[in-house]
Amino acid sequence: WRAMLRDAEVAFDFPFDGDLGPIEVCPRLRWIQTTSAGVGPRAKGYGLEGTEIIVTTASGIHAGPLAEFTFAGLLYWIKEIPRLQKDQAERQWNDFCSGELSGLTMAVIGPGRVGREVARLARAFRMTVWAMARTSDPARANELHADRVWPRAELHQMLEGADVVVLATPITEETRGMIGRTEIAAMKPGVMLVNIARGAVIDEDALAEALASGQIGFAALDVFTVEPLPQTSPLWGLPNVLINSHSASTALKENERLTDRFIANLERYLSGSVTEMTPRLDIGRGY
Repeated sequence: WRAMLRDAEVAFDFPFDGDLGPIEVCPRLRWIQTTSAGVGPRAKGYGLEGTEIIVTTASGIHAGPLAEFTFAGLLYWIKEIPRLQKDQAERQWNDFCSGELSGLTMAVIGPGRVGREVARLARAFRMTVWAMARTSDPARANELHADRVWPRAELHQMLEGADVVVLATPITEETRGMIGRTEIAAMKPGVMLVNIARGAVIDEDALAEALASGQIGFAALDVFTVEPLPQTSPLWGLPNVLINSHSASTALKENERLTDRFIANLERYLSGSVTEMTPRLDIGRGY
């Protein structure tokens, strides 16, 4: 296997051997097709920045499943599914009035391929959609399925008006810790929050405290600062939290889609059309 790696020019995901990364184990390596989207930090950690090695990612493949998880979580809470399950278990017939997504304002932080799919579905639920993007040109609103595009400098103002906050941004030095205690305090009391980005985007201790106090009314979380989530984390015991084991992106057709992506890029690679290989990771930017 090590001999095969030394001869390999193309790798399907990051090749490694113990502490040795792609450059060390594959000296002839020219291209890596990864099976995940958020691989910027890993590629940089392997020392691939500044090399001629092409890295293409799985960006976009997981957009559908992650968007579906987002709305599964929101509907779980706003339609009071825990209450229905409790009443059913106790064989209780209790009339009640639930909320609805229609008319609420959703703020999508990171409207990339995943964020845009979340925004598209939000419009189908007749929600108002705001997006905060690296480039906040208002002309991009339609492209992002948003009613308004906010600049990074106005993050607090956007959070103040949002009923739902969805974190879908890649993890970069700019986004690491971007949602801290100050940002959480700026949110509407009782706001619903979904994190399908990376755990390090939000201060997890502050998040747990805000959920316990009710400042954040509900959180659907697919990602965490430490994974697996430690047994000692207070998030496990909070009734207003839905925890997914970083599996929201994993769907039955995932491998099929990854294979299709690899084959399409392989055809471009073999024909010499490397500039058409997509989506291509900008290691410096982190996505």
